[in-house]
Amino acid sequence: MTAPATPRIGFLGAGKMATALGCGWITAQLTAANQMLASDPLPQARKAFTAETGADTALDNKEVVEASELLILAVKPQSMNALLSEIRSAVTSRHLIVSIAAGIPIRQLSDGLGSDRRLIRVMPNTPCLVGASASGYCPSEAATPDDVALVDRLLNAVGRAFRLPESLLDAVTGLSGSGPAFVYVMIDALSDGGVRVGLPRDVATMLAAQTVMGAAKMVLETGLHPHVLKDAVASPGGTTIAGLHALERGGLRAALMDAVEAATLRSLELGK
Repeated sequence: MTAPATPRIGFLGAGKMATALGCGWITAQLTAANQMLASDPLPQARKAFTAETGADTALDNKEVVEASELLILAVKPQSMNALLSEIRSAVTSRHLIVSIAAGIPIRQLSDGLGSDRRLIRVMPNTPCLVGASASGYCPSEAATPDDVALVDRLLNAVGRAFRLPESLLDAVTGLSGSGPAFVYVMIDALSDGGVRVGLPRDVATMLAAQTVMGAAKMVLETGLHPHVLKDAVASPGGTTIAGLHALERGGLRAALMDAVEAATLRSLELGK
């Protein structure tokens, strides 16, 4: 019997990232609510997952495993070993297992589920909810080319995804995994700046968010280096170069670099 284009998906953990992926894949028409099932020990998480995706939930992790072909391990890193121990006996050769837990290496997943299990470690981010995620992924040796193609299709349907050596996935966590939060702080600060110089709050926030989105699209669609695009905005003696000088004086560039490094180091710590 021919397998479906997208297998039945089981989420083990129904938090924000699992919900964002589920919603993103439904919106991209890669699956449907009746082809997904999620488990979570927290009633509020199960309720929110169903409210957002329309999919059913369960309390029993093994129920989800038995009902699914593609398993998304979406628990907190600190809970991963307990989950692996619980589901090991239920996981079979028919399952493709995708982990989105920060810092958890393939070796740990393989030790917990068996060295012959088909595993892919993924680091997505929450903008998959709106089809704009940035993800990195790495398959285990047991994963097949079809497994890799499926995960690549799922991830690229909700943004952009890159196959990378596993040694770089903690850096992906630090940059794009945590990065949306850094950008939200920037948008909030830009909005505050607009309010400070007289704009209404709602207008300032929309202008700030649209400006960030537009600048990002310029980088992605022109292929030009951000430095070149920055220089195109900053005319000699003008307003932009005055603002850029203020950013340099405030250490924004170094602070963002430090934030990515700190998040990367924390991801490495979680994997130990």
